[in-house]
Amino acid sequence: MGSLSACAGRLRRIGLSRSSADRHERGQMTVELAVTLPVAIVLAVIAFNALSYMGSCALFDRSFHQEVRVQAISPARGDASEGTAQAVRDRLRSSPQLEGCEVDVEASRDQAGLMAFEGRLGYRPTLFGLGLADEVFGVRLPRLEHRCAFTVDAYRPGGLL
Repeated sequence: MGSLSACAGRLRRIGLSRSSADRHERGQMTVELAVTLPVAIVLAVIAFNALSYMGSCALFDRSFHQEVRVQAISPARGDASEGTAQAVRDRLRSSPQLEGCEVDVEASRDQAGLMAFEGRLGYRPTLFGLGLADEVFGVRLPRLEHRCAFTVDAYRPGGLL
């Protein structure tokens, strides 16, 4: 209690009463909130998009490898590598977990007859799942891209092992 009265005495000596000192600090919390809130929102959007991107990449890697194994190991008779790539691409694009992501798959056959598939996942940042221009409060959020490759030995009917 003594320190409180000593503080009030010092304020009176310099010409400030306790109530006028409080008056000068009113609105300080509002100013601090107005300055830090946009920064906190930008950081939250970046963190949300980073975690969403990492989750989409992990899901894409698993789904891509699974679809290539299913489609390429036993292609339809006479089906070229492009038809198999189209089938993988269609299955990945129809996946509800990859909704909002761009998926592309390319296939090629090498000299030994192996089929090499390369999948590309394009991720566009969002505002907590809502559509987003490319920036939040002037901070630009770039489009992200993830690539995955997988090579298989496709079954060829009538081929010798």
